[in-house]
Amino acid sequence: MSILKLQGRTRAQESSGAIERMYITMRHLFNRGFYKPMGVSGETLRESLLTLRPEIYGSIANEKAELEGLLYVIDRLPHGIEECRFINLTSDEGYGNSHFKPIIPPKRRRNCYRIDEEQMNIEITRGRSEIYDILTHLTFLFIESHKIMKRVLIDEDGSVNRDWEKLEVAVTQSEKLTQAQREVALTHTASILGRTFHEISKLYPKFSTPENPDRFLNVVWSLGKMAIREAIQNEKRIITFSPVLRERLGHHIHGEIWSNDIKLKLIENKLMDRPIHIISANMHSVMNTLYTPCALKTELKKKKSLDIYEELSDSGNGSLRNKVTKTALDKGMYFIEDKSGTNIDVQVFDTAKLEDGFTGTKFSDLKKEEKPVIIVMDYAFGEQAYETMDELLKPFVHEDKEVKINVKSISIMGKAGILEGGKGDIMIPDAHLFEGTADNYPFENQLKKSDLEGHGIKVVDGAMITVLGTSLQNKDILRFFHDSTWNVCGLEMEGAHYQKAIQAASRLRGSIDENIKVRYAYYASDNPLETGSTLASGGLGTSGVKPTYLITEKILEQIFNS
Repeated sequence: MSILKLQGRTRAQESSGAIERMYITMRHLFNRGFYKPMGVSGETLRESLLTLRPEIYGSIANEKAELEGLLYVIDRLPHGIEECRFINLTSDEGYGNSHFKPIIPPKRRRNCYRIDEEQMNIEITRGRSEIYDILTHLTFLFIESHKIMKRVLIDEDGSVNRDWEKLEVAVTQSEKLTQAQREVALTHTASILGRTFHEISKLYPKFSTPENPDRFLNVVWSLGKMAIREAIQNEKRIITFSPVLRERLGHHIHGEIWSNDIKLKLIENKLMDRPIHIISANMHSVMNTLYTPCALKTELKKKKSLDIYEELSDSGNGSLRNKVTKTALDKGMYFIEDKSGTNIDVQVFDTAKLEDGFTGTKFSDLKKEEKPVIIVMDYAFGEQAYETMDELLKPFVHEDKEVKINVKSISIMGKAGILEGGKGDIMIPDAHLFEGTADNYPFENQLKKSDLEGHGIKVVDGAMITVLGTSLQNKDILRFFHDSTWNVCGLEMEGAHYQKAIQAASRLRGSIDENIKVRYAYYASDNPLETGSTLASGGLGTSGVKPTYLITEKILEQIFNS
């Protein structure tokens, strides 16, 4: 028993060391300005990722290709990146005003530009976490490309096997593939990737786009082709960081513009002196909870509110969504579309313009000037949470006067990985531990486990670990955090960064009330300790609707009763 415990601890220590090495290396490479991912300079990153073997990248350390991980990464990187030899990470440097058409990855909002056949530029406006995220995904992608290369190269002269020749014919032909041709190509691809025809066929449509139904074949061929060129012709792939990005990073340029836009909107509508409550959440749950009773009175007579929320979460119900949005805009909601580059949209709700109060609260007893103003900000990304919250809580200089923002509470609702339970369960933290450091942030959470129990959803509490990247976690390190006296119930990427900004503003800088009320609640998007339940296994679907709206209702109840 003690030997097993020791092995588990050693593996967790190895994993922790690998994460630390990866981040030190990435910061070093960023400061250097460029590196070759499959060359000597990228060796530490590759070795650390293979030592770590994150759950999200599945069989990265095996000879066979990792398909679910490949889909996860491709959805978060720009279309066509697998064809590019030069990848340039830039700041917002004016490409939006050029002829280049922005490419936005389906699962990660960031502007990317295909400069030419060989170069892809990726705009970084959300800080270091975004750089770590991209470099980790690219390291995985290039490791997979070399797996393909090793399986198809016959000799050092560049001769390739028959499977590769047949795949190349299928990908390069000008006519659309027939079903028979597609299945022949998939057979050869399965052989190249060391996977079964069934596995390949099942995943194939998930890569398809309307413009390119055979994208999976293109991705595999492009990755293999770039790796072959690297091995035979020494044409190394290179990742560079623009001088402007290296100069600007950490200066809060985008966060300051973003927060100033919000404060100007508050001043413009005479809301700055009212009690202000900040919520970090999605762009639909607070709006729908506040305005559905007014906008969809007829529908609510026939269906339960939860059924209506499920319908509103379906992008196919455009007319229903528009009805709620129009009512909200008519009755006190202001929408601030992001133009700063943070990719964080904002809604401001003047609740004095609400027709009805919030059931079970003392809202109706409040005078107009006492009625809360709610600022809902879309999700930040990793360290960006510190930048945006820090800037938002700072005093604002308007017409030569310093104006403090009258913040009464800050609520953070988000998705997180759970370590004891499954998708859709709820976590209520009492502290955030920052992975890879000795930093920890205990706090008094206004939301309690008892507030959310009794609604058919499992609720757990304990500490949460703020990880450096969700794609770098494996079972060994997570099991250590869960089983040890740290008593960690889940993992996410922003909590410690938000709390660091809140504590600085309230306890050190005096920008907001020292006794500011904070609320944190997360619903589980995955369980990384269970095989087949990681983020790579797919989204929440409608299982996320009930916990999202339950948390939203509890947050609003507390705001209206404060």
